[in-house]
Parts: sequence; structure tokens; C-alpha cells
Amino acid sequence: MKSTLRAVLPWTVIVAVALVAGLLRYGFIEPSDVAHACDGKGGPWWCGLRNVIVQGFLNYGYGYAAVLAALVAVFWRNTFTAVLAASLGVVALQLYCYEGGALALLIGSLRLIRDQHDRGLVGAAPVGDPRGSGPA
Repeated sequence: MKSTLRAVLPWTVIVAVALVAGLLRYGFIEPSDVAHACDGKGGPWWCGLRNVIVQGFLNYGYGYAAVLAALVAVFWRNTFTAVLAASLGVVALQLYCYEGGALALLIGSLRLIRDQHDRGLVGAAPVGDPRGSGPA
């Protein structure tokens, strides 16, 4: 896999998750028509799913999951955990758990940048590298 693709792919995943979470929030959770359709007992089949999603942010579940993923990313240093933390962070931000979401997005993004820098995918050569401090 080319180094450019390897550097861009994790960020693309995070942006895609953010777009899906935004569509979920503004297209499925917030519209009053959708909420009113699920008021009674005889609502459409997807009302159960909507209610589970709503209970997730009412109980701050997305925030807790995002913070837990951020802690995992801090101690288990790899690209997957960093992308998971940042992705859960943007989901939590979109679904009303902004404190935990912001923290997880920050930690996941910083962990991902550090991981990519250590692998030589972005930025200058690592300290002590004989190639100097210019771009790789």
C-alpha cells in the first residue's frame, strides 16, 4: 500500500463516520416528524432502533464509550485504536455527548498523528535520523 494512501485512509474513515453520524442525527433523530411517528405503540418498525439510539445519548453511553476508547488508544498504541477513539469521539459529538466526544476525538487524533509520524508517513524525519530534519 502506498504511503500516501496509508496516511490518508484513517482520516477518511474518521470523516466517513462523522458524515454517517451527522446523517443519523439530522435525518433520523432530530426531525419532529420522525419523533411523532414513534410516539405511540403502533409506530413503524424502525422506532425501536431510534429509541435505542436516543437512550444511548440520554444515558451518556456514547460519551463513556468514546472516553474508554481514548484510554485504550493512549495505552495500546496503534492506528486501529486511534481511529476507533477518534471515530467514537465524532459519534459522541454528533449525538449530544460533547465532553467525552471532544476528549476522545482529541486524544484519538493526536495518537493517530503520533503513530503516523513514528511510521514516517507524515512530516519530518524522526529525531536522530541521519536523513536530517527535512521532509521524507
